[in-house]
Amino acid sequence: MKTITTLLSLCLALVAASAQAEIKLEDNSKILGKWQVTHESLALDREKKPLHVTWDFQKDGTLMTTGEDARSGIGEMSIPIKYSVADGVIKKQATPGREKYEDCAVVEMEGKSMVLKCKFLYFFMTRM
Repeated sequence: MKTITTLLSLCLALVAASAQAEIKLEDNSKILGKWQVTHESLALDREKKPLHVTWDFQKDGTLMTTGEDARSGIGEMSIPIKYSVADGVIKKQATPGREKYEDCAVVEMEGKSMVLKCKFLYFFMTRM
């Protein structure tokens, strides 16, 4: 009985770990194109803040970010950011024009939906 209980505990631990497993990218082929960033959150199970941002992953290593800053009143802006895929994750500029990069791992990818886990935030996206 003790063996069965231990075996069950191990199986449950493996299932829980695989639920949070990252999807390793070999290249940028699975992410190329335009994505609507619909929400951001501090954790998968926390409150999601709505966003109105588009990310366009281009073949040349440019991530064109388009969005509107409602607080500034500037209207829609497009900002090019460098990105690459290495070690199974997306490495994108943390700030435009600076050579500091952050890793963003694909946590979920199903159909037209993708969830990225970056340094501080999760981004919930839908392919356009």
